[in-house]
Amino acid sequence: MASEPTARVLTLSFQVEGQNFRASGEAAGRIKRALEQVGLDWSIIRRAAVVIYEAEMNIVIHARRGVLSAEITPDQVVIVADDEGPGIPDIALAMTEGYSTASAEVREMGFGAGMGLPNITKHSDEMRIETEVGKGTRVTAVIRVGACGDGSRAVSDCSQGSRG
Repeated sequence: MASEPTARVLTLSFQVEGQNFRASGEAAGRIKRALEQVGLDWSIIRRAAVVIYEAEMNIVIHARRGVLSAEITPDQVVIVADDEGPGIPDIALAMTEGYSTASAEVREMGFGAGMGLPNITKHSDEMRIETEVGKGTRVTAVIRVGACGDGSRAVSDCSQGSRG
């Protein structure tokens, strides 16, 4: 009896400390390098890098701590940012470009411009937010491999500017 081929899955997970701007971007960089090592098309890596970095910075800026993870399969990259933070009282407002609850101090450092969630949405094929005020937020973003955002084109057909 022939066995079914096992799906190849690479799962990476990193602890992210809130307010640790010195280490910010490290998890995103490590996940990006893993995407490069598995040989994904640059158009997918670029989109995933934006999503991963924005998700990590949201944890650093807004939460006490969190976990940033990526599950990489031949069909998709699933990025999950799960934090212990204040939660999002109004998701629709938080999705508005330019809206930010970052402190003045964070903004003075050049962060908190209110583009994190809009950028995650723009560069992913699916995005879901689960939040509870006072408990935290989980953002899940899916980037399909072989898609330029609409799921209908092969990676080789994606032009560099097709996904913003």
